[in-house]
Amino acid sequence: MKNYSLAIDQGTTGTTAMLFDIKKKEVLGHCNVEFKQYYPQSSWVEHDLNEIWASVGKSINTLLETHKVLPTEIKCIGITNQRETTCAFDKSAKPLEKAIVWQDKRTNDFCHKFKNNYKPYRKKTGLPLDPYFSGSKMKWLIDNSKNVKDALEKNTLRFGTIDTFLLYKLTNGSSFYTEPSNASRTLLFNLQSSNWDQELLNFFNIPLETLPVIKNTFDNFGHTQGLDFLPDGIPITCLFGDQQSALFGQACIEPGDLKCTYGTGGFLLLNTGNEVVHSKNGLLSTVAFRNNGKSTYALEGSTFIAGAAVQFLRDNLNFINNSNEIEEFAKKSNENNIKDLFFFPFFTGIGSPHWLPDAKGCILGMTRNTSKEDLCRTCLEGISQSISDLVEAFEADTNVITEIRVDGGASNNNFLMVTQSKFSSKKIIRPKMVETTALGAILGSLVGIGDIQLNTVKDFWEIEKEFIEKPSTYYIEKRKKWKVLTKKIFM
Repeated sequence: MKNYSLAIDQGTTGTTAMLFDIKKKEVLGHCNVEFKQYYPQSSWVEHDLNEIWASVGKSINTLLETHKVLPTEIKCIGITNQRETTCAFDKSAKPLEKAIVWQDKRTNDFCHKFKNNYKPYRKKTGLPLDPYFSGSKMKWLIDNSKNVKDALEKNTLRFGTIDTFLLYKLTNGSSFYTEPSNASRTLLFNLQSSNWDQELLNFFNIPLETLPVIKNTFDNFGHTQGLDFLPDGIPITCLFGDQQSALFGQACIEPGDLKCTYGTGGFLLLNTGNEVVHSKNGLLSTVAFRNNGKSTYALEGSTFIAGAAVQFLRDNLNFINNSNEIEEFAKKSNENNIKDLFFFPFFTGIGSPHWLPDAKGCILGMTRNTSKEDLCRTCLEGISQSISDLVEAFEADTNVITEIRVDGGASNNNFLMVTQSKFSSKKIIRPKMVETTALGAILGSLVGIGDIQLNTVKDFWEIEKEFIEKPSTYYIEKRKKWKVLTKKIFM
């Protein structure tokens, strides 16, 4: 019997495989495999596509073995992925270069130089011209990589985001597709036509034939073929950009529903229904998902560093041995010692709402009395202050924000959630399943294969805890100082 749906959640620091028991309507288990990050130059971030592919196979193998599930019992597969990260490979699926990660800033000079030229296209894409997005990365590869140039001349070049590369590998090169939640992050996609736009392709000098065909988010994307860890013939029925997948996994399928994911970065998405809402406050317009040819849109706020700030304390400063320890250290900090201590986690620039790619992280206000505990707490405050900047931008655009559904690994940190509630003055709702990115791909795959309908997604979501905190004078004053210092230092 084919009792399980498999999600492949390919993230920035690792790949998670998740199994879902279709009959019991519950997650059976998940397995994460990390891979190496490459920093060849300052502000450059790369991934090895072969290492990513290896992590996919290893995570699936380990998951199936751990739970004693046969690969033949898998009914369908959903893929969710780090968005914007750009892959160049050839028709044989051989990577031509390392993937350029969404955090990478190597195209900053190009984006700055042609910012005014791009302005007429902003409404088409819903996005600013920023190194974050895929279009300038593709252009950079064409301009700077001999392997990519040669493949382009031979008509063997394939561009894609991670979803496209994984799909191509899973189907042994027979499926070269993407879908709108990923395509709308490239600067090459027209929100109204729901397809690649020739004017945008001309702007970046990207040939149409190098790009995948765009299908619905929930669709028939092909079947597994020629793999050593899965049998032939398993249908792949969902592709999903990770933040939109988390929105779906949070059952935010109605206009006005909002979620915040605390992953490597922090991302707020608001479902805006069938309307493309254009922000006046630095937010992004994007596609949430497309089903049966009909698009549902979202507003998005993106802060590039959230959980990665905790990793910085762990890996660079050796303050903690694992990320979970930060909560206990933060609790030991005294508010009286840190009124003027600020942690600005802008290691890879500022995203929404200010869009300052040149910004750098900094810690301000240290004294001889500043402790490890103080820095741990202000690190968590810096994350929640950045998210609160996004919340205020959403309120300015929509005036509908009353509560935030949270997910991602860092949302398990109760101190961070309390801090978030105090800085943003919002109710924070945490579901029982915080791995909602993978869950979104699971549910999407079941929609794609026809087992469930969109309106039944809510049946899979359940509240675990709510945080409703009234801010004290400390939080009110520190919020004011944060906004003053952000403007003074970075703008």
